[in-house]
Amino acid sequence: MRSMARGPVFDVPMSRLATWSGRLAWFALAVAVFSIIIVRSGLLEIVPALATFAAALIFAGLAILLAFGGFVVIWQQGLAGLGRAVTGLLLGLALLAYPGYLAYRASSLPQITDITTDPGNPPRFDVLARLRPRGSSAYPGAQAAALQRQAYPDLDSLDYDAPSVTAYRVALAVITKRHWHIVDAVPPATQRDGVIEAVTRTLIMGFRDDVVVRVRAVGRGSRIDVRSASRYGAHDFGTNAKRVAALIADIDDAMSDAMTRPPPPEPKNEPKKKPQPSKRPARR
Repeated sequence: MRSMARGPVFDVPMSRLATWSGRLAWFALAVAVFSIIIVRSGLLEIVPALATFAAALIFAGLAILLAFGGFVVIWQQGLAGLGRAVTGLLLGLALLAYPGYLAYRASSLPQITDITTDPGNPPRFDVLARLRPRGSSAYPGAQAAALQRQAYPDLDSLDYDAPSVTAYRVALAVITKRHWHIVDAVPPATQRDGVIEAVTRTLIMGFRDDVVVRVRAVGRGSRIDVRSASRYGAHDFGTNAKRVAALIADIDDAMSDAMTRPPPPEPKNEPKKKPQPSKRPARR
């Protein structure tokens, strides 16, 4: 058999820009995941952990720039490496998408980190005050209250024609269902408000935010107020307001169910039956 003649095989050189774009993107992803693990586990202080995440974003931006440079070189010189450039571009954009969204939120929302349904007399942190950074437990004041009213005018106290004990139990059940870490729960008494303090975490980075719910007797009814505050940072990107709105909505739904549910029937006190004499014949 005659062998078919083959032409010379040329190896197409690989674009270095595309290669480094893919490498930097994967490295940025690894650094970002590592920084999130550090923040959620508390292995390091918050500042170096955030610096690590910022470095990951810088690497992601470099990967995007190198990817565009690789596209130009590949188009002009016919080099290989298109897949690596696309990988670097997509990974870099994915890593920068969430910080970009937060930057947009920061530009459209007020710079506050403490939200409450009662800015005039906000619920106080007691047990959580020992866990928060020094000086961050006090409410920011009138300026923060004015910014909150302008940005979130719908956040308000919850008033019910139900005893404060009932409102406290409903609020505690809602918070327990959310699987927040409850650090203190004090039921209301004659001269004392009911208080629930809990710690929750943000979805991705796992930052710890603090929540306090106050249940106060108002005449024969009750009033529920909520406060949510970040421990770190100068901007919460609307997280606390969103949390407060969701919590009071859930409590309001649960209170509506509790107040419309018919009370359990009282047990009837039936008279005890007298023992009947035995019908068996007496033995002789």
